[in-house]
Amino acid sequence: MGNTKSNVFPVLQNVQSCETARFMGTWFVIGVKPTYFETANSNAVEKYTLMEGNSKYDVNIDFQYNQNDPITSKLKSLPQQGWVQGANRAISGLWKVSPLWPIKMPYHIIELDEKNYDYCAIGYPSRDYAWIMSRKPKMSDDLYNDLTRRLVEKHQYNLDGMRKVPQIWTKEEREKRGLTKAEIPDEMLSKDLKCSNPP
Repeated sequence: MGNTKSNVFPVLQNVQSCETARFMGTWFVIGVKPTYFETANSNAVEKYTLMEGNSKYDVNIDFQYNQNDPITSKLKSLPQQGWVQGANRAISGLWKVSPLWPIKMPYHIIELDEKNYDYCAIGYPSRDYAWIMSRKPKMSDDLYNDLTRRLVEKHQYNLDGMRKVPQIWTKEEREKRGLTKAEIPDEMLSKDLKCSNPP
C-alpha cells in the first residue's frame, strides 16, 4: 500500500517512548485518512494483544468494523500481526504491521497521551494514511482538532480525505462485539440510530 512519495517527506517523528504493554487493549478509530477498505466504514475497533513465548510476531491485532453504516451494515474483520521495532521493544514507537502476507506496513506511533494512554495518532511515511484513536468511542472536538493540527504542523500531513469514523453503539451491539461497560460506558450508548453523528 505504500509508495515512493515517502522520499519527499522528512522521517516521521515517533513518540520518544511508548510502553508496548500499556498500549495493548482496545482502541476505537475516531478519525482516519483511509486505506481503501476504510473509506466508508464505521464502529471501527482495534484490539491489541501482546504475544508471549516463542510467537513469530509480537502483537495480535483484531480489527473489526461495520462496512458502511453503524450496526446495520455487514460486520467485517481484518486480523493483523505486529512486530515491534528497535533496540528496546518494550518502549518503542515504531512497529511493522501485516494486514496480509507478505505485506508489512510501517506503523509509526507519532502522538500519544503519555500519562494515561487514552489517545494516540498513527502515521505512515508517505502521509497517505493516518489514524486517530481513543480508548473510548467518543473524543472531544477540542482534542480531535488539536491532533489534526499536530498532524499538519508537526508531521507535514495534508488532510484531504481525512474523515471522522462514526462510532454509534447500542447496548446490544456492545455485547455482540464483546466490549465492556468500561470500554463503552452506558452514557455513550445511543438509543436512536437516527441521532447518530454524520461521518
